[in-house]
Amino acid sequence: MASLMELKEIFRSADAVCFDVDSTVIREEGIDELAKFCGVGDAVAEMTRRAMGGTVTFKAALTARLGLIRPSYEQVQKLISDNPPQLTPGIRELVSRLHQRGVQVFLVSGGFQSIVEHVALQLNIPTANVFANRLKFYFNGEYAGFDETQPTAESGGKGKVITHLKEQFHFKKVVMIGDGATDMEACPPGDCFIGFGGNVVRNQVKEKAKWYITHFDELLKELEER
Repeated sequence: MASLMELKEIFRSADAVCFDVDSTVIREEGIDELAKFCGVGDAVAEMTRRAMGGTVTFKAALTARLGLIRPSYEQVQKLISDNPPQLTPGIRELVSRLHQRGVQVFLVSGGFQSIVEHVALQLNIPTANVFANRLKFYFNGEYAGFDETQPTAESGGKGKVITHLKEQFHFKKVVMIGDGATDMEACPPGDCFIGFGGNVVRNQVKEKAKWYITHFDELLKELEER
């Protein structure tokens, strides 16, 4: 197992950095915000709490929650325009600095493509670098399910995305940054995991992560040291 010093060196020399989105790059959880917007916030929050207990697979939990929300295309677009996702302080500067260093930045999320692409746009991240779940709609705009073939729809999906990135781009060192257990589980194949607790603290992650931060300034400082 790598020491903290070794993890910091991997981060400073990484050729790709993957960020989780909900409660990491943005301050809120996209699915909870969508549920509130569609009037089923409490019921979905309860379902999320049960899912966090680990007794249900990620896909089963996602299916159940979306089955309750049943968001239309119009509702998703209205959520983005009326309540746009709030960027976490420091993320804009960190992504900009990584880009300046020639590091590829990816958003790897169990959230929804349309919301994550909106976030990517604000951070100058190409939409090709977004891996997230795709909602499906009938031609009249009504909810028609989600694309179950996306790796992010499955437990262990973030690790599959990193494996795919390494194979496609031949990255030597890939870093994963996030607040949740699914982010931590992506290393390996990721080379370094950085736990983030700036918006919400998941005790399991805080206790097990070798490197745990609460503000993105901590990572900016690491980059300035080189």
